[in-house]
Amino acid sequence: MSKETIREVAAAIEEAEALIITAGAGMGVDSGLPDFRGREGFWRAYPKLKAMRLDFESIATPAWFDEDAELAWGFYGHRLELYRRTVPHEGFSILLELARHKACGAFVVTSNVDGQFQKAGFDPERVLEVHGTIHQNQCSARCEPVLFDTPAAMEIDECELRARPPLPACPRCGAVARPNILMFNDFDWVERRTEAQRACFHRWLREVGASSTVIVELGAGRAVSTIRHISERLAGSASMRLVRINPRDVDVPEGHFALAQGALPALRAIAQRLSG
Repeated sequence: MSKETIREVAAAIEEAEALIITAGAGMGVDSGLPDFRGREGFWRAYPKLKAMRLDFESIATPAWFDEDAELAWGFYGHRLELYRRTVPHEGFSILLELARHKACGAFVVTSNVDGQFQKAGFDPERVLEVHGTIHQNQCSARCEPVLFDTPAAMEIDECELRARPPLPACPRCGAVARPNILMFNDFDWVERRTEAQRACFHRWLREVGASSTVIVELGAGRAVSTIRHISERLAGSASMRLVRINPRDVDVPEGHFALAQGALPALRAIAQRLSG
């Protein structure tokens, strides 16, 4: 991460009238959250699933809520409590401060389901969660395409990674509930909430128009490349420049910026340059 690149990135952000913050799992690493990078990384976080030879793509499917709901909620319930306990790192505050000085403000687009941006103080009306959220549930039987809150607390046997009954249930039909997250091989995800967020984002983009905009992409890898594709599609606009922050997979289209660093140290370096 050269000083010259940091200088150029800071200058581009300072001159921009709007920010788009795009974020993948790597954004949460500096808060202590696992990013599930590769099978071994996932299994270090969930040794019980390693013993069962279940990788992330195998367990993160809606079929488990039919086949073994206690295991499914053991996995998602553990993640839910982890996200509830986690304090967003300083980088979120740096981004909030950067956005505060922009005429058009900022909009967050994230594949993360943890709710950390809202927890850090970002306006929920300016957050698009493209894969949904763990903080809302839907009926696993999809009796109606509606959402409801997750329980205030769940009891998880962490050694066996199993949730203890009673499991979250649909308040309408009594079937087991599931998180409102887009999973693998998922044809029943209720997209209504995300569609409403997407409509807000597109409306904001129309309001921003041709204003100079910087896209700050943080921790978005290639394994699940949704955020990288969104960033690059947006960066095709003449008025937008992309800053890709990632310790790996840091290549960018010509004319844009790459910082081969984690989210927090890169944001600190940018903030230091702007304050200097």
